[in-house]
Amino acid sequence: MSETHFGFETVAENEKAKRVAGVFSSVAQKYDVMNDLMSAGLHRLWKKFAIELANVRPGQRVLDVAGGTADLSAAFARRVGKDGQVWLTDINNAMLGVGRDRLLDEGIMAPVAQCDAEKLPFPDNYFDLVTVAFGLRNMTHKDVALAEMRRVLRPGGRLLVLEFSKVWAPLEKAYDFYSFKVLPWLGEKVAGDADSYRYLAESIRMHPDQETLKAMMEQVGLERVEYFNLAAGVVALHRGFKL
Repeated sequence: MSETHFGFETVAENEKAKRVAGVFSSVAQKYDVMNDLMSAGLHRLWKKFAIELANVRPGQRVLDVAGGTADLSAAFARRVGKDGQVWLTDINNAMLGVGRDRLLDEGIMAPVAQCDAEKLPFPDNYFDLVTVAFGLRNMTHKDVALAEMRRVLRPGGRLLVLEFSKVWAPLEKAYDFYSFKVLPWLGEKVAGDADSYRYLAESIRMHPDQETLKAMMEQVGLERVEYFNLAAGVVALHRGFKL
């Protein structure tokens, strides 16, 4: 049986999805609060940068993969207007429920779908933009998911991947202390779940670095791939085009 990583653990591929689902079902209700605490609010600036770089225009179609609590979906929905379309998707029902409720609370009527990023239920060449923010590292077959995202892009469309990445070397020790000591403590105090936030720290370390992810995007056929380091590489935003 094929194996993969769940944080620092090696697990069967078919077990990873269940374990990841358990993590996000556990943290869904406190997800936004914890994001603010963990990043000192910086995650909002990172997402704002992604939204601006996306350059979404009225009437366009957008797919928000692993969209969770709908930060990006809500912003894109306001930009595409009544003639556009934004799909919020996530594999986790608890996260999707939080995102759907948020959209409704903001008066946004957007389609929502629970689906696996490795098997997107959308036609070829359909979306102008596909985004995945802080979700790619949890996917078992990242190359398959990236290929699927490219498939549903129309020619000229772009994929944006916002994800934790490799921090600037002089900051590694401080970042490790924060990740493996402070984060689980915060998770226990605020969300009542230290283990899920310990997994978060481990999953970041196992995720491909900036250049490796760039190469993976190129290997599935995306072109003009580039990335932007944010917060000294704590996070990177990758962009690639389907030409």
